[in-house]
Amino acid sequence: MKLRSRYVLFAAMLLLVACENTEEEINSLNKKVSMSDKAIKVESYLSQGGKVKAKLTAPIMLRVQADTVYTEFPKSLHVDFYNDSAKVDSKLDSRYGKYMESINMIYLRDSVRITTANGDTLYCQDLWWDQNKQIFYTHKPTRSVNKAGEHLYGDGLIATQDLKEKTFINPRGQFSAGQTGLPGQAGTPVATANPAPADTTGRAPVPAPAAQPPAQ
Repeated sequence: MKLRSRYVLFAAMLLLVACENTEEEINSLNKKVSMSDKAIKVESYLSQGGKVKAKLTAPIMLRVQADTVYTEFPKSLHVDFYNDSAKVDSKLDSRYGKYMESINMIYLRDSVRITTANGDTLYCQDLWWDQNKQIFYTHKPTRSVNKAGEHLYGDGLIATQDLKEKTFINPRGQFSAGQTGLPGQAGTPVATANPAPADTTGRAPVPAPAAQPPAQ
């Protein structure tokens, strides 16, 4: 009977310690809960060299402060890009966007569409916007339609921000100058590249080696 009593007491002590550890872990997790601020009907401007380069509008913006600070646009966003003459050069629409401040990049997904002033339209499932290099890239299926009605498909793409130079990965369809090959090498077929992993960590995938932009 004494042995059994000691066993029950020992088990109860283990249970108590386990509960205390669990409570500490819960308290630790509670301290890491992210904080967020919400803004409605957002209008923001991006300027470089004293000139406005883009205007972003969104119905809802969430600024989240967690392990890393990021801004989220859960209910769509629209961006107007301006040329040096302050005229709209292209437009971007997406149903979702996430801006990572630490790397100055925006991740876009769900019905991403970019339309240029000359009538070209780019459609893709998701898209990375590197604001430092002023390029777009993706490793998901992409479709481009120009004003002449020509269609070009690819398994990925890298393009200048104004879409004047586009490089498709594994291109197929109707080819036009400036639609395929490395930037500055229009008409050159693009080698198939290994796709990047899906966005699960919030970090941007590296552009395909075969489609690296020229040094700036």
